[in-house]
Amino acid sequence: MKKILGKHLTLREKILENIRDAIVSGRLKAGSRVSEPELAERYGISRTPIREAFRQLESEGYLTAIPRRGAVVSELSPKDVEEFYAIKSIMEGYAARQACEKLTDKDLDRLQAINSKLAELAKTGDIKHFFKVHNDFHELFIKAADNEKLHELIAGLVTKFQRLRFTSLSLPGRMEVSVQEHDKIIDAFRRKDADLAETLVRKNAEYGGRVLISGTTPVKSS
Repeated sequence: MKKILGKHLTLREKILENIRDAIVSGRLKAGSRVSEPELAERYGISRTPIREAFRQLESEGYLTAIPRRGAVVSELSPKDVEEFYAIKSIMEGYAARQACEKLTDKDLDRLQAINSKLAELAKTGDIKHFFKVHNDFHELFIKAADNEKLHELIAGLVTKFQRLRFTSLSLPGRMEVSVQEHDKIIDAFRRKDADLAETLVRKNAEYGGRVLISGTTPVKSS
């Protein structure tokens, strides 16, 4: 039984990655149907791991289940983008303010180590690993805010809109800009400047929304 579960997990992750890539790259357009039977036939597997993958992709905002039609690629409007990043900026900014006095030297060194890793991944253009490590950076200071309800709200929000965040970071030059902004945030944390930390985190989130709507990543001068 354990071997079967392990195999299903591997297949599920492969399906997740392939569908995410197809949506982010534009090979699967908004409104396109993603066929469960076709995927089962392609991979030569039962529908169980595919259904598990679909549920995960629904929770991340990539797919929407429509009665009598099945799973289709979710449509996201500029309004969806604006609203998500507006709420994210407020909540993460507040978390940064609360974390400012609570982050230990060990936490700060960990943030710096994470950002150094992000810089390496940006150089190689490894967006998939960059995205995972990028989540670790934000998770660390959000947890340090020591507010469980806030943490739950942010986690639920970003899980639902993973697609937006991944797409934003995929834009040319976006990973490098993210690393630069993180350096400024870390510096504000080290100086215990709660006002600046909150401002930088909020601006960073808002910037992510702007570049996603415009489809470009302008070089930041400050």
